[in-house]
Amino acid sequence: MNTFKSISGTFDILPDEYSAGGDTIAPSRTWRHLEAVVHSVMLQFGAEEIRTPILEPTELIARGIGALTDIVTKEMFAFERGSTHYVMRPEVTAPVMRAYLQHNMVQRGGTQRLYYVGPCFRAERPQKGRYRQFHQFGLEVIGAEDARADAEVILSLRNILEALGLKQYTLRLNSLGDEESRPAFKAALVEYLTPLADQLSDISRKRLETNPLRILDTKNEKERVLLEKAPLLSDFIDEASRVHHEQVKGLLSDVGIDFVEDPFLVRGLDYYSRTAFEFESPLLGAQSSIAGGGRYDLLSKEVGSKQAVPAVGFAAGMERILLACAAEEVAQPAAPHVDVFIVALGDPAITWAFWAGERLRQAGLRVTYDLKGRSMKAQMREANRQQARFVAIVGEDELAAGSVQLKNMETGEQHPVRLEDIATSVNA
Repeated sequence: MNTFKSISGTFDILPDEYSAGGDTIAPSRTWRHLEAVVHSVMLQFGAEEIRTPILEPTELIARGIGALTDIVTKEMFAFERGSTHYVMRPEVTAPVMRAYLQHNMVQRGGTQRLYYVGPCFRAERPQKGRYRQFHQFGLEVIGAEDARADAEVILSLRNILEALGLKQYTLRLNSLGDEESRPAFKAALVEYLTPLADQLSDISRKRLETNPLRILDTKNEKERVLLEKAPLLSDFIDEASRVHHEQVKGLLSDVGIDFVEDPFLVRGLDYYSRTAFEFESPLLGAQSSIAGGGRYDLLSKEVGSKQAVPAVGFAAGMERILLACAAEEVAQPAAPHVDVFIVALGDPAITWAFWAGERLRQAGLRVTYDLKGRSMKAQMREANRQQARFVAIVGEDELAAGSVQLKNMETGEQHPVRLEDIATSVNA
């Protein structure tokens, strides 16, 4: 019989760190720590968690991301059942906006700060830090045009990175202008690049026809040289967007956030406007991005709203952030330990250990015991493997005396303790 393995581009998260396909997969406690930091920082900003389905209508994602993007044309896990078209969500911004509109969340009043943590799926070629099932967290601030919303989104992401212990990162910032600025810039960019098309890569030549702004993201050095004389988006943006951008920069400076203005930073979708930003780690090579976002006031109309709903947000790749943490050698949470491991000798003691273990858990202790009926020596090895702080040894004599032999695994000290005093002794 064949031995089943996880699908290429996916991975298991285990209690211990392990290697898979050249990548190091962090243990579950590290993922829990990252998620706990996200929840904690989001609560500080008054954000509320939203959970959307893994499955979404294909049309929502096609309209929300753009029908001509690589994600929609090449990288979606899409299928049909009857007349319904489904997709496993490749991102979460469009689903959050769908939920906002579907449930008429504007009636809650005020600005909606909605954050999420969860898996996404893209049928792209697996590579280091990029998988077919990957994990994101993000924040969407819906209903506010104010520059403070943009700055707050960036600040919240910065605070998460800092809380994780990351120090080596760069914030890149740009303004995309309004819905009239971008088409004018796009036309100028196409006019500039068309005579140079034979010097572009196959991918960029295709993007020149479908999504020319994506060419600005190129990592190809030859193409980057060509772009040095290309039109700049900053020369096309409207005055209101320029003022908004200055406000965002001022707010970031007020709270001590450094940034680099990058005129080549774009979000390659038509519904983005004004603020665009990206956090990068210089330790991750060419694929340096760990998180990014921007303002997307026009997305709501793309997914069915009659009028534009102002919104700004970010999405962060959890795998990318964990890679950055590893590259910086950021301290990770220690393996969990057991407070008391009960070493039970003989059937009566085994039965007693089950009852006593639960009584100690009710007192707030982390308690476990052997489930294989092994020797005392084997049980002590298991207590060491679980990093137990104390071992409670119980056999016939201890049962008769109504006590256990409590051993401190750090000092080696051992003495008899009555059951009702174990919690007190462990916590002393």
